[in-house]
Amino acid sequence: MKIRQIIDALEDFAPLALQDGFDNAGLQIGLPQDVDATGVLLCLDVTEAVIDEAVSRGCNMVVSHHPLLFHPLKSIAGKDYIERVVIKAIKHDITLYAAHTNLDNAPGGVNHKMAEKLQLTALQWLDPKVGMDGGSGLIGELPAAMTSQAFIQLVKETFHVDSVRYNEWKGQQVRRVALCGGAGAFLIPKAIEQGADAFITGEIGYHRFFGHEEEMLMMEIGHFESEQYTLELFREIISKAVAQIPVYDTQLKTNPINCK
Repeated sequence: MKIRQIIDALEDFAPLALQDGFDNAGLQIGLPQDVDATGVLLCLDVTEAVIDEAVSRGCNMVVSHHPLLFHPLKSIAGKDYIERVVIKAIKHDITLYAAHTNLDNAPGGVNHKMAEKLQLTALQWLDPKVGMDGGSGLIGELPAAMTSQAFIQLVKETFHVDSVRYNEWKGQQVRRVALCGGAGAFLIPKAIEQGADAFITGEIGYHRFFGHEEEMLMMEIGHFESEQYTLELFREIISKAVAQIPVYDTQLKTNPINCK
């Protein structure tokens, strides 16, 4: 099985044309056309330790959600972790591939996985991509309405977080829920327009919490935490296409933010 076939499976599911303009999804490092895959390591973020783990597991491919390379490199001299990862990956013949906003925006992608975990139904895009089957964020309905405090507890349990940041919403019942993995605060106006009782995302920011007390419950659960089920999604895509290839979730903590 060639690495190219794994990339094809990922891009059939989440075409690169769905990525946002700022993004750099796709092949980051490697010459995959004629290389046999020995194993795939899945992660949200590529670090030096992740490359070491791939080597130890006998994997010659790492698939991440966040691209290692966002900006052009003027040198590769090991002065920061990005350059050191590039050096280490090339030295060990490891292909790096990232599926980022294209996977967020794809049908059945990151946001659909979040919605699945919350058992939302009647899903619609918050911001559909014109002329394409895809979009940013989702809105759907819970199986039954619940109080805001019960919903907050559901979100904490679903995403395995000890605490969330939320505003003082004046409403009483949550039924219609909007969401976006990662930094989704740009979709707040869309969620309000579409009548969401609650909006969940990874990052909102202090000032964006102001002024929505009458409109909807806003919840910030952490960037990493909101996207944690992306690895499950990667595994489903790859295993369905190339079942005989070993696929592993990283056992490392790549979230750079600590909470106590």
